[in-house]
Amino acid sequence: MIRNITKNTIISGEKTIIKGIFGKARGLMLSKRKSLVFSFENERIVPLHMLFVFFPIDVIFLDKNKKVAEIKESFRPFTFYNPKKKAMYVIEVPAGFVKRSKTNVGDKIGF
Repeated sequence: MIRNITKNTIISGEKTIIKGIFGKARGLMLSKRKSLVFSFENERIVPLHMLFVFFPIDVIFLDKNKKVAEIKESFRPFTFYNPKKKAMYVIEVPAGFVKRSKTNVGDKIGF
């Protein structure tokens, strides 16, 4: 489960944590809608692409303390995004999950 601790809301009821390089490279390409949490060893700029992902997603970038550093809502298929903030965790959920959970920059997230 992915929870917004600050707002006491659920972002997603299920999750898959991705740590390996191949899982990070694949992400949601050619897959069904699901929630992924990418974990990195240290904070970094994590550019994203939506090649071969056929549905929009929301992306939440978390710092090392699992606080929301940046949000990209409705990230569209076959586009690219280069975040401005560093992240240690990147959460990808189906579009609309960020709005429903009332998640904002600065909120504390738990998973």
